Amino acid sequence: MTPPPAHREATPEPEADGIPSAGEAVAAASKRSALLGAIFLMATSAVGPGFITQTAQFTLQLGAAFACAIVLSIIVDIAVQLNVWRVIGISGLRAHELAGRVLPGAGWALAGLVVLGGLVFNIGNVAGTGLGLDALLGVSPKVGGAISAVVAIAIFLSRRAGVALDRIVVVLGIVMVIATLVIAVTSRPPVGEALVNVVAPEQFSFLAVTTIIGGTVGGYITYAGAHRLLDSGTTGVESVRDITRSSVTGILVTGVMRILLFLAIFGVIAGGAALNPDNVAASAFESAAGEFGLRAFGLILWTAAITSVIGASYTSVSFMTTSATPARTRNLLTVGFIAVTSVVFLLIEKTPTELLIFAGAFNGMILPLGFGLLLWVAWRRRDLLGGYRYPGLLLGVGVLAWLLTLYLAYRSFLPLWELWFS
Repeated sequence: MTPPPAHREATPEPEADGIPSAGEAVAAASKRSALLGAIFLMATSAVGPGFITQTAQFTLQLGAAFACAIVLSIIVDIAVQLNVWRVIGISGLRAHELAGRVLPGAGWALAGLVVLGGLVFNIGNVAGTGLGLDALLGVSPKVGGAISAVVAIAIFLSRRAGVALDRIVVVLGIVMVIATLVIAVTSRPPVGEALVNVVAPEQFSFLAVTTIIGGTVGGYITYAGAHRLLDSGTTGVESVRDITRSSVTGILVTGVMRILLFLAIFGVIAGGAALNPDNVAASAFESAAGEFGLRAFGLILWTAAITSVIGASYTSVSFMTTSATPARTRNLLTVGFIAVTSVVFLLIEKTPTELLIFAGAFNGMILPLGFGLLLWVAWRRRDLLGGYRYPGLLLGVGVLAWLLTLYLAYRSFLPLWELWFS
């Protein structure tokens, strides 16, 4: 009797002429989607209502000279995010998990600051969605905020919340950039004058540089993309190239949005239009393109605010959980986070200015604490990085950026001190 053939594990069919299999193609597409999602989650989290207001105000104050501040801020932002994404990505641990490994209690402190800052800032983000729909559709800000909250909650209640999150932030991010580009072209800014001021500014404002750096990589924004990268499974030394490319691309997307917004408003100012100091951006867009410009501003503000609601909620909850927490649990916590901040927005009778000052101060203090601990991991804790030898040049650039964040923290603490003791 012939014995049965020995069992052999099934092996995949060889590729024909280097063409990847269907499974490999699906996996590659899924990875690209996750990387894009991480990039745009970070970028759109940075571009919120505060981002738009800051850019408009500094453009009005500095004119073409603001171009220099934008370029300097992008350079510093890249230095911060390159280090943050690399340490978190290679370790496979969230920022507060790493902080807890470095210094007992530091993880809880960092998580508490991020969640508190995100909670209060999210009230302003929800308010921004209401103002955006008001300008876009004429809807009451309260009603617009409630509608937007429902949209954000629906994303995290969907069966494939991760995929929905990645696709929606990418689509909304692209819509925001295109809408701003249209207005920037319509306003016909003197681009040559702006380029000259990049290297030879007519005036320089260190306050503008530090403020927009804090607004782009401060608080929860620092970790939004990196934590999304972890949840997508892009971790380890073998993913260094993807991690590096994604972190730089995210900052560049944010930078492009800042530049386009600056050019759109600068074109109107250079044309001699008188802008409303209480709402510079809206009046600039209306001056550039009339009724269409005002509607475009509403669309941009709404997309900026709704993506910031998503980013703030997602990242804040990521600090309340660990890598082992089930995705369904994280999604439900995120829904609760959005619901709480939305209810607070609906109940308050005025814009939460003092709360936003409070949150801004906290965001400024979060950056040097969390960033400093991550740099320590890069320098002294190779065991948390799987033995990876961290590039000395990148670490040195990170330390210089960290010193600047200490100044940012000092600047952020002043309004908090005045709020408490004035």
